[in-house]
Amino acid sequence: MIDWETANGQIPKGSIVLFNTGYAKFYPNRKEYFGTDKKGMEAIPELHFPGISAQASTWLVENRLPKSVGIDTASIDYGQSKDFQTHRILLGNNISGFENLTNLDSIPVKGAYIVALPMKIAGGSGGPLRIVAAIRQD
Repeated sequence: MIDWETANGQIPKGSIVLFNTGYAKFYPNRKEYFGTDKKGMEAIPELHFPGISAQASTWLVENRLPKSVGIDTASIDYGQSKDFQTHRILLGNNISGFENLTNLDSIPVKGAYIVALPMKIAGGSGGPLRIVAAIRQD
């Protein structure tokens, strides 16, 4: 992230940080997107997709404190994670996570206005999200 900041400027506190891994291009091909055609519990050992590392999550919490993070993969943790460190680090610091994002390559690397509208599910720990980006036209 230091390299990104060198090129683009420091991430402001309270930002929404979106990770564009390029994986959205594989959706809806299950095997390409998840790393397996299998479903349910039998798929878990074969899941394969990138996520946000625990080190990056810790750095964000300790140095930039974003409001939310998002990624264009099925989880903010990598595919075969068993301890879900990224979830625990970010959500434990009241930083929400957006997953399965698309069209991240269509928004600028900084300056977009993000609106995230989650479905209200009583007692749920997560839910479907409609997320849009507004791009300022000067």
